[in-house]
Amino acid sequence: MPIKIPESLPAAKILEAESVPLITEEVALRQDIRPLRIALVNLMPEKIRTETQIARLLGHTPLQIELSLIHFDSHHSKNTAAEHILNFYEPWRHAQKQHFDGLIVTGAPVEHLAFEDVDYWTELAELFDWAQTHVTHSLNICWSAQAALYHYYGIEKTILPRKRFGIFRHRLCRPHARFVAGIDDVFWAPVSRHAETKREDLNPYPHLEILADSEESGLCLVQDGEKNHLYMFNHVEYEAGTLREEFVRDCQKNGADQSDKPQNYFSANDTESVPPNNWRSVAHLMFRNWINRLYQETPYEIDLTGKQRYASTLKRDKNKRETRINRLS
Repeated sequence: MPIKIPESLPAAKILEAESVPLITEEVALRQDIRPLRIALVNLMPEKIRTETQIARLLGHTPLQIELSLIHFDSHHSKNTAAEHILNFYEPWRHAQKQHFDGLIVTGAPVEHLAFEDVDYWTELAELFDWAQTHVTHSLNICWSAQAALYHYYGIEKTILPRKRFGIFRHRLCRPHARFVAGIDDVFWAPVSRHAETKREDLNPYPHLEILADSEESGLCLVQDGEKNHLYMFNHVEYEAGTLREEFVRDCQKNGADQSDKPQNYFSANDTESVPPNNWRSVAHLMFRNWINRLYQETPYEIDLTGKQRYASTLKRDKNKRETRINRLS
């Protein structure tokens, strides 16, 4: 089934050229089904690129998807035209009045900052709490995975001595888990981050299950069965050339001598080359499995989304955070 996005969204032409199924508003209304409503909180600098990457993966899943783009009022993008945000993004203050089947929160290049020092942290914290009663399942990517674990459990991120950057070999820790169904026991995935969540920091929380990790790059995918969250610390949504473009930007900003080349990426050390994408099937399977889980668990009445599962845990989580804050103050 196709994905429903605004016809004038820049991603539409790209996805149409790639034969990704798209659907118009007129056709969607004729179909006697309710599409899965997924909200995308896009914190990445190049928003159009990230919109395209996420929509590409959602568009190849077997159900009709309606994608809503959300932005925080407290943050103004420096790399995306204000007109684009105005035309295609909905303010968080409006979105929080709605219910969604799924929520995707992207990474962000703010790993060097303490979480509370990020300009949109207050709104992001509100979003995490809101998701417990308004969303069936959430997928947090890279920095937002670290941020969610910090918000919910007080798990701190660890700054890395050097940027972890490249294509790394991963392994499945639970090959029969739903979210990794069909993925090879060993696979490759892009990694690009300056911080990590350590495995041992999850030990006090047995319901945080590691589904995939890497000896070289650390955690990859963690399932939170209590809150219906997935934490993806890497970037399976990336295109083949994304890491090269990031490397070029690093060189322009820091100089070639101070910029690490992505590991296991360039062929014969040729920085002008773009390698084949050897993680595409992993990305599609992971997103397909996530959508399948949404479809099985979300209620038909959209206003009931999230309420039954999370209403009883919201007060408990707030009490835990208040206790933690009082202990630290």
